[in-house]
Amino acid sequence: MMASVDAIKELREMTSCGVIECKKALEEAKGDIEKAKQILQKRGLEIAAKKGSRTAKEGRVESYIHLGNKIGVIVEVNCETDFVAKNEDFCAFTKDVAMHIAAMAPKYIKQADIPADVLAAQKDQATFIKENCLLDQPFVRDPKMTIQDCLNLLIAKIGENILVSRFIRYKVGVE
Repeated sequence: MMASVDAIKELREMTSCGVIECKKALEEAKGDIEKAKQILQKRGLEIAAKKGSRTAKEGRVESYIHLGNKIGVIVEVNCETDFVAKNEDFCAFTKDVAMHIAAMAPKYIKQADIPADVLAAQKDQATFIKENCLLDQPFVRDPKMTIQDCLNLLIAKIGENILVSRFIRYKVGVE
């Protein structure tokens, strides 16, 4: 089945994936945009898994100061090349992550960062992880996606390994 130009355009706007990838996904999904979106997300996960072992020594440090100057965030997001570190989509992602950290106050980047004794002390570990691990939190701009989902889509789009390596969140009066 040939995908229509309008359907390709709509899917591209929803996912930010390339035209060719959108066309292939729509053809595979027989024109069903939601199914094509799921196919692209699955491909993004596969691409991210392949790129995960590559070294990411470039990147950018992003800062965010919340309105009223009571909350501030500094986050380091790494990629493989300085070319990607200057990419518009990469820069937008780092800004979104900094804003998300200010809003959601995660304590850890990923589940592996939680000390075993802290995790063992939790009654509902799954909820604790979802509330305290940045990559597992629902993204404040689109709660249907986690930060990890957004990261995987960016990796699939850009084609490099990208990772959030560290962050710090300050709030006036809180240590």
